[in-house]
Amino acid sequence: MTPGRTVAVVAGAVVVFAAGIGLGQALDDNGTDGADTQTLVRTLDPLSLPPAARTTVTVTTTAEP
Repeated sequence: MTPGRTVAVVAGAVVVFAAGIGLGQALDDNGTDGADTQTLVRTLDPLSLPPAARTTVTVTTTAEP
């Protein structure tokens, strides 16, 4: 590998590592441990729908010679 390519690979690895550290810190520093969180579960009944309107469609074609 050329020296320039080696430097680019090392710099890329450092950037990816730093991004991983930042993401880990962001996920860890959410500020709560879940003690103040309340979850409510509700079951919703679906509404009834009126029946769909019925229509008749007539298709006519002409015979090609």
